[in-house]
Amino acid sequence: MFTLRRSGRALAVAGAAVVLALSAGPAQAADVLAPDEIAMSPNVTHVANVPTPAALTGTINTDMAFQGDYAYVGNYGGFTIFDIGNPKRPAVVSSVVCPGSQMDMSVYGDLLFGSVDSSRNNDSCASTAQPASVKESWEGVRIFDVSDKSNPKYIKSVETNCGSHTHTLVPDMRGENVYIYVSSYSPSAAFPDCQPPHDLISIIKVPLKNPTAASVVAAPVLFPDGGNPGDKQPYPYGTSATTGCHDITAYPEKGLAAGACMGDGILMDIRDPEHPKVLDVVRDDENFAFWHSATFNNDGTKVVFTDELGGGGAATCNEAIGPNRGADAVYDIAPGNKLTFRSYFKIGRYQADTENCVAHNGSLIPVKGRDIMVQAWYQGGVSIWDFTDSAHPQEIGYFERGPWSQPLSGGFWSAYYYNGYIYGSDFNKGLDVLRIDDPRTNQAKSAKTDILNVQSQGSYREHGRH
Repeated sequence: MFTLRRSGRALAVAGAAVVLALSAGPAQAADVLAPDEIAMSPNVTHVANVPTPAALTGTINTDMAFQGDYAYVGNYGGFTIFDIGNPKRPAVVSSVVCPGSQMDMSVYGDLLFGSVDSSRNNDSCASTAQPASVKESWEGVRIFDVSDKSNPKYIKSVETNCGSHTHTLVPDMRGENVYIYVSSYSPSAAFPDCQPPHDLISIIKVPLKNPTAASVVAAPVLFPDGGNPGDKQPYPYGTSATTGCHDITAYPEKGLAAGACMGDGILMDIRDPEHPKVLDVVRDDENFAFWHSATFNNDGTKVVFTDELGGGGAATCNEAIGPNRGADAVYDIAPGNKLTFRSYFKIGRYQADTENCVAHNGSLIPVKGRDIMVQAWYQGGVSIWDFTDSAHPQEIGYFERGPWSQPLSGGFWSAYYYNGYIYGSDFNKGLDVLRIDDPRTNQAKSAKTDILNVQSQGSYREHGRH
């Protein structure tokens, strides 16, 4: 039976895919899709879904990296390699059980890097969780040889202070080494290897001819003044103190990196990758609760910072929270490498109070002359938006599912554009493949690259995308 949803989104059939028109007006009143129902804009197609392999069910899927015909999808229990040579029929090549949150992923040559930010009793894939207060604990970065995609081999671990919540690859200009900028935060006096103030990052140097010699070579302090002290107001009004960075995005070709560091957004000079220098620091004590991630535009003249209000486990896409909290913030990079705020962007579809929804991981869509991004919003789904006009960003497409059966525990962790398709890692549903057909993005279909680590940006021209 057809029913008219309260938001006026569309006439919908429960349990079926529904194509919906984009609203040009203000956010719609909250409604609830059925659990198996899909809503999407007319210019988006759901191409495929591959469920999480059985070996990794019970834990959630996280970040992704791409190389050639393969996608590497992290999971709190390990990772999966997918063959995406035919995006309409992606297939599991192998799954590796190697627990340790979050398994943030990057790939370079035959090496796959995974972040571990949970205290383990040792560095092996058979390790078990234990309190970080135990001195003989391990957390950091694992390195795998993935030359044989069907049989990845664990070859090296590198322990880092406070573990590795996320990491960023910075290849050197000579092609001899790759550096890993390790982000971690929330130190504690009770943790032997993670003492406050922890206003630093760890830098791992990986010699490409001898990756088992990888080691920490620097731990630069980014906030010698202590960073933002934060504001401990009740949710949703508090702001985080700066005790480390959540994520860093590098743009090696431009010699720049942008850091989302809990209470601060920063711009860095990384021309000497072992000695990054902070160029500018910005704060937003009115609207930003937790600086989570960053994305440059292709020209390196803008940065999009995300605010993960509620830590990814709260319903922030509702009328009570409003349009500016838990949103993206668009900054122009002004002369002198100064970050200048221009606007906020947040999806305009209110979600139910049972749906965790906030700005999360995304990537550029390679359209020459425009700034267009695809982004995950947890249970807010996948949003495609245009910030070419920094002061007036707008959504141009979207895809979302109805709420997961367990409140506040589902949705898309990451959504990235790679060689003509959008790939999304859903907490519980596995790997989704989407396609956007729109005059504003169709140019991107001819852009090809052989590698995508979203936190290590390269220009479209650098990868032969034009």
